[in-house]
Amino acid sequence: MPAVTVENPLTLPRIPVPDPANGAPRPVLGVTDAPQGFEGEGFPVHRAFSGVHPRHLDPFIMMDQMGEVDYAPGEPKGTPWHPHRGFETVTYLIDGEFHHQDTAGGGGKIGPGDTQWMTAGSGLLHIEAPPEHLVMSGGLFHGLQLWVNLPARDKMIAPRYQDIAGKKITLLTTPDGGALLRVIAGELDGHRGPGSTHTPITMIHATVSPGARLTLPWNPSFNGLAYVLAGQGTVGTQDRPIRTAQLAVYGKGSSITLAADAKQDSNKPALEVVLLGGQPIGEPIAHYGPFVMNTRAELQQAFEDFQAGRLGVIPADRI
Repeated sequence: MPAVTVENPLTLPRIPVPDPANGAPRPVLGVTDAPQGFEGEGFPVHRAFSGVHPRHLDPFIMMDQMGEVDYAPGEPKGTPWHPHRGFETVTYLIDGEFHHQDTAGGGGKIGPGDTQWMTAGSGLLHIEAPPEHLVMSGGLFHGLQLWVNLPARDKMIAPRYQDIAGKKITLLTTPDGGALLRVIAGELDGHRGPGSTHTPITMIHATVSPGARLTLPWNPSFNGLAYVLAGQGTVGTQDRPIRTAQLAVYGKGSSITLAADAKQDSNKPALEVVLLGGQPIGEPIAHYGPFVMNTRAELQQAFEDFQAGRLGVIPADRI
């Protein structure tokens, strides 16, 4: 880790430190641990949003850190065919390789640094699995899957698939070059990432060098979340400690601050953190399993449509 990097960050566009006179830094409301569980056919995940009140997450529903795990030959696992309706899934891969296929015609391979953005909308079936050569050889696997809610007006839009190669990600840095910022979606100080979203969000993977401090302008109308993939440091102007598999929730304001400890573990040389912000939708949520709707009646309809085969049919060669 990380998959997409540059030898000299100072060659990149730089994000200036926000002027405190023009806005307030966001306080840290809390830091929570991400408990470990298992997903799909049994690959380990950390539940990043566990224990956080939904009002701090909207428009985000769920985020799993997949791995980091070094599989032996024959061990790599994926997910079976399963349905979705009413939201978007974002899979960001740091190490390893995954193949995706869905019943709306989307699909492809993603490798280190790549992102697949699937708008489930009105509904589909999909599968994610490691390729055969990776199952045979084993290897390192690490990534994220994020669920982004759709507003009621977009719940039933046609499904869509975006394949975002790592080389398309917008790369930025700080004035001193102490942090490498990968803008996957949304906008940071006028620089836009390649991901196209229905719900306005910003998603950034930042690598912060030991001892470096990062203060970024942040849309005041968005929420603010920071999840640590690896390393240790502090969040907020009060320097609250944070470490691997912990999530920081920021309060209101126009900038966010975090820093990397001067000393990091030898196998994790920097602070790796995913920064998320989004425009809250503010609508009722009815969420059960693979469906995210607004009412219980809509959930029931989603289950009925799935059982009747109206969300798609698994291709005969993939059953």
